[in-house]
Amino acid sequence: MTTTLRVGLLGAAAIAPTALIKPANRNPRVTVTAVAARSRKRAETFARKHDVPVVHANYEALLADPQIDAVYVPLPNGLHAEWMLKAIDAGKHVLCEKPFTANRAEAERVADAADAAHARTGLVVMEAFHYRHHALAARMREIVRSGELGELRHVEAEVCFPLPRFSDIRYDYGLAGGATMDAGCYTVHVARLLGGETPVVTAARMLTLRRDHRVDRAMQADLAFPAGATGRLRASMWSRRVLSIRARAIGSKGELTVTNFLMPQLYHRMTIRGPRDTGGRTLRRERVARQPSSYACQLAAFAAAVLDGGPVLTSARDAVVTMGIVDDIYRAAGLPPRGEYDPS
Repeated sequence: MTTTLRVGLLGAAAIAPTALIKPANRNPRVTVTAVAARSRKRAETFARKHDVPVVHANYEALLADPQIDAVYVPLPNGLHAEWMLKAIDAGKHVLCEKPFTANRAEAERVADAADAAHARTGLVVMEAFHYRHHALAARMREIVRSGELGELRHVEAEVCFPLPRFSDIRYDYGLAGGATMDAGCYTVHVARLLGGETPVVTAARMLTLRRDHRVDRAMQADLAFPAGATGRLRASMWSRRVLSIRARAIGSKGELTVTNFLMPQLYHRMTIRGPRDTGGRTLRRERVARQPSSYACQLAAFAAAVLDGGPVLTSARDAVVTMGIVDDIYRAAGLPPRGEYDPS
């Protein structure tokens, strides 16, 4: 069995150096061996800058390369399902950027293919929710599960930032864009982490683009969990604040608030307070080790899953649940879920 995971990059995306190249340079179990992009020139420029040894003419050629074990997919959201299915068919392990697909139907299609391939060959398909692999996410989950907060009553999460450049692909409906897709998928995922159940969307309201009312620039959604807790999610690419990333879990005995659960390696703050009816005094503040980074932890987990048969915290099947909630948020807000992949 190979001891090194050879990864090819499907797309020279801006996130790739942070999410893959730099962590791989520090991980002896992973090498980035090839890249393909929309144009060979773009791929060559990326390869020179980041010391990637092989440039392929197109995505198909990269998938056909027998010297590649796995692919990282940072393509626009609307292309994820198509190229994951092709990668699975080519026998490549997959690490795909969030959101996993454009909608639940696509996620189910990919998850079915991933499950079948895993049963045959052990192939791994993982969604790149990097924050989930950091020690902070594990500690957040542990605090809620421990009962320290008492009976869970309410969960909140928000990811908000300004993106006034409307030419950005994150505002393109045809590429499965929108605030709920780009930022909101994180809020859905962390709400599921803290809530411990799959919630139902009870209401949603949005702000849309003037030029395309199908695309949300901001979204707020209300949730109901089976055990009785409620939830509220906020996602915005039209925020007045430069950045607001926060999660909160309120229980009968206390409250957990976490600032910057998304990029804890840069900065984070975790506070546990007493019940509000007793004044909500701060009981303690905690910090977990900032390093390794969430991206390094994610890549290490992916390599361990492929090479050692380790667990997959953000599996294709788990992504089906997240994408179903995203679809329901859009429907509750009166917007269509993002378009479905047409294999023809």
